[in-house]
Amino acid sequence: MNIKKILEQMINQGASDLHIKAGLQPVIRVDGKMRHLDFSRPSPKDMEEISNQILTPAQRDRFKRTREVDFAFGVAGLARFRANFYVQRGSVAMVFRHVPVEIKTADELDLPEIIKKLALKPRGLIFVTGTVGSGKSTTLAAMVMEINRNTNKNIITIEDPIEFLHHDEKCIINQREIGSDTSSFHEALRHILRQDPDVILIGEIRDALTMEIALMAADTGHLVLSTLHTIDATQTINRVISFFPPHQHQEIRYLLSSTLQAVVAQRLIPIKDKKGRVPAVEVMVVTSTIREYIIDPDKTPLIQQAIREGVSSHGMQSFDQSLMKLFTGEKITMEEALRNSSNPHEFSLRLKGIQASSDKTWSTFEQTEKSNTANDF
Repeated sequence: MNIKKILEQMINQGASDLHIKAGLQPVIRVDGKMRHLDFSRPSPKDMEEISNQILTPAQRDRFKRTREVDFAFGVAGLARFRANFYVQRGSVAMVFRHVPVEIKTADELDLPEIIKKLALKPRGLIFVTGTVGSGKSTTLAAMVMEINRNTNKNIITIEDPIEFLHHDEKCIINQREIGSDTSSFHEALRHILRQDPDVILIGEIRDALTMEIALMAADTGHLVLSTLHTIDATQTINRVISFFPPHQHQEIRYLLSSTLQAVVAQRLIPIKDKKGRVPAVEVMVVTSTIREYIIDPDKTPLIQQAIREGVSSHGMQSFDQSLMKLFTGEKITMEEALRNSSNPHEFSLRLKGIQASSDKTWSTFEQTEKSNTANDF
């Protein structure tokens, strides 16, 4: 089985992911939807041969011991990939994700303007959140590029594995991969403050110790960027607190309120009438009001309303406001907007032009005449 030809077909069809397992034709994911490739079904022996072709001796040893391995690799003249090899029903299976060699800017990714300003914050903690495949790593890479082009700093990343390759411009960028450059997130973070960082990127926070070090680094004057698998800002606040035992919750709330700068949560929405997806982005910037809401657990649910009201003064936006802008800008369909809305009923009312006269929080996002959208109902 020629894995390079399969990867070439994956790239040619614009797929984000490729799945291969014994007994099934290779499957790609294009704009979130799965489809089969016209290749033969690999046997368990084929899968073993592919793994032996791709894995380094150290990775093969780790795979034999743990039965799964994460890594990244490049194919000359084609692309770079993040891969996961695992075992299912006794045979090797594998998933490849396409990682573009060229890092896109925030503008090219159609991200809100506030993202560039957040990247240039001198200190604090910024989370980019979303489900698997929502473009978190791509957004983080764009933020690192913004820092690299506009400031003179030392950036250290800790990733598992390294996806986007950054080149020094105005900044020094050191990228460390778990397994090859350091043994674990814990070990890397234990020593990172002695490496004179200005910016620390943690590929993913998976446990309380990593979260504790991230909060400490942000509290001591560093800019810390990381990701969580949460769907919005409020859930992100609750997830951070849930890493710790109950007797520490109030202490963590105070620490988080003083260090957190922003939460950027995103979802990828299919583009209307053509291939590709565009991000719908919720942005929470920590203001004095939101700081108060983080500290007081009874007020934490009020964060969503504060985000909707912080559009003009702080550059914030909710998911539904972002979806409205994408819809009125004719980038996504009404069906996709409603399907991805946090509150479909309220969203549909707004599309019909039904709203409270005192509610001005949507005016920035409703760019077309409401009569045009009302006619669709």
